[in-house]
Amino acid sequence: KQLKAKSLKNPKVKAAYDALEDEYALAAALIDARAKAKLTQSELARRMGTTQSAIARLESGRTPPSGSTLLKFAKAVKRTLRVHFR
Repeated sequence: KQLKAKSLKNPKVKAAYDALEDEYALAAALIDARAKAKLTQSELARRMGTTQSAIARLESGRTPPSGSTLLKFAKAVKRTLRVHFR
């Protein structure tokens, strides 16, 4: 936490960190939805017809999901997908 706080005092680091905020928020929402559905990454992958490693990449925030992937994810966790722009 101390390193993060110190690093974020650097304007360039802060700008880069802020630029990733939406991606990390999406990753956190995916993890939360899977957890609420009480599914492991492997179980979710089976439902989506993909691999556990693909789910791990989605949840890491490193791989931005396509719209069709988000729809498959929502169906697999028995949720409705809603997208909002602010």
